[in-house]
Amino acid sequence: MLTAASPLTESTVDPALLKKLAGLELTTVGELLRYVPRRYVRRGHLSESERPEPGEWITVIGRIQKAQMISMKRRYGQFLKVVVNDGRADYEASFFNARWIQKVLKPGTRVAMAGTVKLFRDQIQLSHPDWMVMPEDDGIDVVGNAAMIGEMYADAAESGDEKTHGSTASADDARSFARDIIPMYPATKDVQTWEIWRAVRQVLADTVPAEDPLTDDQRTSRGLITGDEAIHRVHLPENLEDIEAARARLKFDEALAVQTELARRRLSAVAESARPCPHVPGGLEDQLLDRLPFELTGGQRDVLLEIGEDLADEHPMSRLLQGEVGSGKTLVSLLAMLRVVDNGHQCAILAPTEVLAAQHYRTVMTMLGDLARAGELGAADGATRVGLLTGSLGTATKRQVLLDAVTGDAGIVIGTHALLEEHVEFFDLGMVVVDEQHRFGVEQRDVLRSKGRDDSRPHFLVMTATPIPRTVAMITFGDLDTSVMTELPRGRQPITTSVVPMRKQAWVDRVWARANEEIDAGRQVYVVCTKIGDEQTNAKRSKKSAKESEAEDDTISVLDLAEQLAAGPLAGRRIGILHGRLPADEKNDVMDAFTRGEIDVLVATTVIEVGVDVPNATMMAIVNAERFGVSQLHQLRGRVGRGEHAGLCLLMTTAGDMGQSMERLRAVEASSDGFELARVDLAQRREGDILGALQSGGKSSLSFLSLLDDTDVIADARDLAEQIVLDDPDLVAHRALADLVQSILLPSRVEYLDKS
Repeated sequence: MLTAASPLTESTVDPALLKKLAGLELTTVGELLRYVPRRYVRRGHLSESERPEPGEWITVIGRIQKAQMISMKRRYGQFLKVVVNDGRADYEASFFNARWIQKVLKPGTRVAMAGTVKLFRDQIQLSHPDWMVMPEDDGIDVVGNAAMIGEMYADAAESGDEKTHGSTASADDARSFARDIIPMYPATKDVQTWEIWRAVRQVLADTVPAEDPLTDDQRTSRGLITGDEAIHRVHLPENLEDIEAARARLKFDEALAVQTELARRRLSAVAESARPCPHVPGGLEDQLLDRLPFELTGGQRDVLLEIGEDLADEHPMSRLLQGEVGSGKTLVSLLAMLRVVDNGHQCAILAPTEVLAAQHYRTVMTMLGDLARAGELGAADGATRVGLLTGSLGTATKRQVLLDAVTGDAGIVIGTHALLEEHVEFFDLGMVVVDEQHRFGVEQRDVLRSKGRDDSRPHFLVMTATPIPRTVAMITFGDLDTSVMTELPRGRQPITTSVVPMRKQAWVDRVWARANEEIDAGRQVYVVCTKIGDEQTNAKRSKKSAKESEAEDDTISVLDLAEQLAAGPLAGRRIGILHGRLPADEKNDVMDAFTRGEIDVLVATTVIEVGVDVPNATMMAIVNAERFGVSQLHQLRGRVGRGEHAGLCLLMTTAGDMGQSMERLRAVEASSDGFELARVDLAQRREGDILGALQSGGKSSLSFLSLLDDTDVIADARDLAEQIVLDDPDLVAHRALADLVQSILLPSRVEYLDKS
């Protein structure tokens, strides 16, 4: 008999399926049984499919309306065109060299088809989908009429092999698909939903019941079924009530597993030590405050008090600073760092790009003035030194910055990934600030946290302007202390945002006319593109998939657009180009020229996404805006409206009026509230893999728990986890709970959580 820890082997599931399941990272019985259905289809009912996006992998269950052989126009031969209706929409499927399949896929046949979505004139199409003939809805003897399974491959079509790959399903397959409720699993082009269900059924039949991590009292007080019952019902439900009961239990299990691990982490963190950094009267912090030509906002003062209390503690701070674009997070972080420097320790700022690192350096140097010029003529008493470390620095400059860091002469070192290299050492690192933490992997951030002196950990501050899904997730689960700033400093101007359909040339012409108006008024314009334009040589392009090539062909690049604008609607204007593959000194020169007003229009990629501050820039046109996420769009538009004039952001798009892409753009158009937009992001893309390397979307460790809807469940699980961990930190007396944590989080994810 099998347990959750048993590996999947050829004796466990069909040998042909074993490799496919490994591609989904399903290698044990527990991993397979927790790979749960995404949705369900009831026999005789309409499917609950939403309008799919191009490139999405979908499975459709419906009935064939039409099936006809059509002659190809550009080469000899025919293909089979099948129209399937799932009760809500028609789906067209095409099969080449399909005379054998034509005998099976006839009008009236009930089928399941799985493939990649393409849209042609708003019609959903599937090319070479995998397929399976389904049992009928009447009471026929499905055991005696086994379903037919077929798999179509392009290479078979091109070789002219008429038979292709086909086989007859087992009686168990046919019997299972005659059930009233059919589960639909997250599938790929390599493994279909019906194959996953077959493996699940094989494993369930041989798996022994596991000890439940909840006691009878804990279950009954919450109205939950046992864990084993939940696993069986979620894969083999008899009715809708089975599904709801299974979901409720598995949702609580996910919350309890995460909260148990977080409770253990919080308990162990108490043993870690950090350098206490109390306020030093008359130090650099006070001197900067005295020099500011404005008053701090109430939000800035409140957050500084929270951070100050953390810094004075002998345990390391672990705090997330959230604030709207332009809310003054940089100043708050600088004042906090000066407190650490006043106590004799060093600080590091980790920025995701050289452009942002250089911007931080200029901002800090401007704010501090002679307070940052230790060792130079005219330096203030008690001044420190600020260093900039990036990968493109010259050898002599880099050597000096490294020397200043290791000797302690530099109180603040600002850098990119170059700060993470092994040879970068600090004399006494007391605080780490990570700007836009979602741009870094957990392992990268953990490198800096390990650079503290002796056994101490540096205080840790994360900054983000818009809570991305993973950040919101970690906040909700209580992993980080949080500070929030929603108040904008006086003087920030409103930003008007509008969606512009690129398919209407008159609207596009109006965008560039509007840019000319801003330039004529003495102001400047950003134009943002998704790609640079030198990505692919013809040789490389030929290796890309059709889907990738089509996506690239639909977007315009920085280099192409800059050329078109210079020769057309913005002729005579001073146009600059900025992207990540420019040499570092050239990027800095372009940015400096734009800051000085020597460039009218800056055509750029998202290297300007965060931190770039040019008060005279008042307009931004984001081309192919549907290619960006909600948070990224909000970050980008935050580059305008930073001076005395109002900002304008135009979201230029080829997206249709329906679908998630347009929903995202309309949400950004309608709201300037970054926290509300983060909620939109969560609703559309879910939390993502909050315990893994993915930031949003993709495969999630959490299949049932929703951060939008299940805060009460999370709070309940947190209370229970705290009680258990306080009495039994190592879960010695709670082995079933330890196994639950292991099965849901997996070793790599537990390690990830510990580093986050």
